Amino acid sequence: MQYVSTRGAAPQIGFCDVLLAGLARDGGLYVPESWPKLEKFRGADIATTYAQRAASIMAPFVGGEIDQQVFERLCVEAYSTFRNTEVAPLVEISQNEYLLELFHGPTLAFKDVALQLVGKLFDHVLAQRNERVMIVGATSGDTGGAAFDGVASCRNVDIVMLYPNNRVSDVQRRQMTTLTAKNVHAVAVDGTFDDCQDLVKAMFNDQKFRDANQLSAVNSINWVRVMAQVVYYFTALEKLGRSAVFSVPTGNFGNVLAGWIAKQMGAPIDGFVVASNKNDILTRFFESKKMTANEVVPTLSPSMDIQVSSNFERLIFEMNNRDGIATAKQLVEFRSTGELNVAVGSYQKWISGVFVGRRCDDEDTLATMRDVYKKSGMLIDPHTAVGLSAARQSAGVDYPKEVPMITLATAHPAKFPDAVRRATGETPKLPEHLADLMSRPERSVSLPNDLKAVQAFVAGCRN
Repeated sequence: MQYVSTRGAAPQIGFCDVLLAGLARDGGLYVPESWPKLEKFRGADIATTYAQRAASIMAPFVGGEIDQQVFERLCVEAYSTFRNTEVAPLVEISQNEYLLELFHGPTLAFKDVALQLVGKLFDHVLAQRNERVMIVGATSGDTGGAAFDGVASCRNVDIVMLYPNNRVSDVQRRQMTTLTAKNVHAVAVDGTFDDCQDLVKAMFNDQKFRDANQLSAVNSINWVRVMAQVVYYFTALEKLGRSAVFSVPTGNFGNVLAGWIAKQMGAPIDGFVVASNKNDILTRFFESKKMTANEVVPTLSPSMDIQVSSNFERLIFEMNNRDGIATAKQLVEFRSTGELNVAVGSYQKWISGVFVGRRCDDEDTLATMRDVYKKSGMLIDPHTAVGLSAARQSAGVDYPKEVPMITLATAHPAKFPDAVRRATGETPKLPEHLADLMSRPERSVSLPNDLKAVQAFVAGCRN
């Protein structure tokens, strides 16, 4: 399997090079040269573990660059860290209403599903090549802790993660700042997540700096992140035994894009509800066929407080019939004008009947958390609540009520105790392995929203 850049000016490369590169050298994102098809959708009678099934589903993307037995072993090692043996259990909460629990990994967020594997893959490939890389990334909350946990034990990786100061939860911050591994570095940036993301992209686009520091990425700009997330869409449907709609709390568009890829591969998915909080650029796009950026508004679901959804570029590339030059031009215009327009024909072909957008403000979020707790005794986090609220808005309107609706439960409620307490009066407890998290000493650096300052720090972190 070869990979191409969404901006059309970078050379085609293979899987291992895509893993280590992260962002293409032309500023684009890598995608497979074609979408593989699974021969047959398999049901729940398959007697395989999540890890085995994951290795099978991802094999076409690896393209034989890693021996399949070795790849399956790495998957087994990655998912052995999860507290639930199913990895991503499917829980029915009412008729035709389900939660896909993706928070049973070490850092209690869906990012673990990909990043536990990505860490293993980095270690394997870098050891074979006798190379060392510096990972730089931006996080709106969950990616940072998950990335640190995934690579802290890697022998050939250093990592710097930028996060928006005072815009992540205390638990999310501490999962980055309390690690003692010498190769992990948390940086609080005076700005928004979009600012952090722009700094990361600028470092990658500075070719001299990129090469001198051997930069790599584990954000969802890295294809392998998205690839690993494709798996749980298949496994959820296999457990359900029929087609379904997925409601996905969405910030950077990577999670819902993984579902769209699963659909391209043959998963029986009826459609997607793209769930937004007040930072509703995607919902407004699905309503108006025009993407217009606004200011980022802080909400109870901070991991979704994003206006520029990087992974949407991969879908734009498809909408442009894989014309990288046209995609690059569109994105440059979006950066300069704050607007992105899509042709009516392209919208009808790629968006209509596949994606719908729904929004949820903080009051709706709290009401949904409260309702779920009252009816089931179950605590859910605010991001999951946004997804569930959107699903309920969509059921019977965008999709028939008899079609199962699966909401991705993206984080453990204990990551957002203040919001959960406000909604339900209950304080969710952290799992045993994180019980002392709030008392652990922190280690972080504060930097201005300034490229040169961040570059100087990154360069100084190389071991």
